[in-house]
Amino acid sequence: MAAPKLFESELKVINIGLESFRQGLTDAGVQSVQAQFKPPLCADASLFAKTAKYSAKIDAANKKALDRVLAAKPVLVGMGRALDVVPGMKKDLILHAGPPITWDRMCGPMRGGIMAALMYEGLASDPKSAEKLASSGKIKYAPCHEHSAVGPMAGIISASMPVFIVKNEAAGNYAYATQNEGLGKVLRYGAYSTEVITRLKWMETVLYPALKGAIESLGKIDLKTMVAQALHMGDEVHNRNRAGTSLFYRAIAPAVIKTAPDTETAAKVLEFINGNDHFFLNLSMALSKASLDAGRDVKNSSLVVVMARNGTDFGVQLSGTGGRWFTGPAQVPDALYFPGYTKADANPDIGDSAITETNGLGGFAIAAAPAIVQFVGGQAADALNYTLTMYAITIGESNIYKIPYLDFRGTPTGIDVIKAARTGILPFIDTGVAHKEPGVGQVGAGVLSAPPEPFAKAFEYFAKELR
Repeated sequence: MAAPKLFESELKVINIGLESFRQGLTDAGVQSVQAQFKPPLCADASLFAKTAKYSAKIDAANKKALDRVLAAKPVLVGMGRALDVVPGMKKDLILHAGPPITWDRMCGPMRGGIMAALMYEGLASDPKSAEKLASSGKIKYAPCHEHSAVGPMAGIISASMPVFIVKNEAAGNYAYATQNEGLGKVLRYGAYSTEVITRLKWMETVLYPALKGAIESLGKIDLKTMVAQALHMGDEVHNRNRAGTSLFYRAIAPAVIKTAPDTETAAKVLEFINGNDHFFLNLSMALSKASLDAGRDVKNSSLVVVMARNGTDFGVQLSGTGGRWFTGPAQVPDALYFPGYTKADANPDIGDSAITETNGLGGFAIAAAPAIVQFVGGQAADALNYTLTMYAITIGESNIYKIPYLDFRGTPTGIDVIKAARTGILPFIDTGVAHKEPGVGQVGAGVLSAPPEPFAKAFEYFAKELR
């Protein structure tokens, strides 16, 4: 048999290593392609073998958990002060985004948000005294997620803050979230100036009573249907909420006009909502929390029910592992920055808002909102690819949330930590960016993939505990 004439034909190369390895080939004029290969997140093959052994039990558990999530019927049923309605809330307790963290490890924007909350509550008169109190040990801290709540960015909830009450009518569980302040210099981005506190007080004394009365007069507002409509109008209800806010405005406006104490109050409340495209964000987070909590505590389920960031750590929780957190370092997003700011100013990823991605929205539904990829110079095709990739790590598809550009295919829903660990594909998230120093506020918006460490740890623990 004649030896192959390898060196007498044109050389073509498939590179399965770092993409930078192709540069030398390109410089030499050699044709090459990059294989889209990702190594698994765990090097222990025995753990993958173990999950394969128990695959029938895992699949049944995941179907049970995801069915509960998909069957959720989240509706807005009212509002109240956090101290009065949030489970376990106390006057000396401040809830925050992400997994548990102590003051000494908190990032700048979270510290700034806590300082603003202490001044808002009247527990401190200025930033210096607020910082002293916050670090004294007299104030307790806990994740929003451990109190059936969610908060964007720093995610701060203090005792007097008004919260939306969202009920999952299918399972009877509740979720809570604050009102959205808008963009720029706001508490959730770590700002604590006088204008921040003044706005929060107006939201407590004017906006909250008007919305509370309007919601009570309506009885309830169907949020799930509202999100399904918003996806058809260009939102993904995480970083783009213009359609969601508009739909909420249409639903609430007549009731506000009817129940507000006077026309001037009604006008100011509706102007605030109309001028804040992100107003619906907190509601989309609460409905996602209410939906996913219904899928908790299913034995042998590898379904991810929480992804959350505190600006220092990125944490996840699984249905089958109870309230245990699996964490790793939070990463800095690729972003479009406001004039005068760069990536060097950015804080690592922060906020509970990745609960939307966990629920098949946000970055998982970005094909419905391709304009968002312009944050990082992307194209509409990139948005489609991001969503299509997420189907590889999810258990199923939404039966309600549909993407027009994919012929109304359901969004990829139900992150499976086993699939993420096996494929090396990590959840895609779009997000806002806070300045790393307290008091500054928002400096941009962008996208990123979740870090690998939390998912590797969650998979390893889940696999080892299988019985």
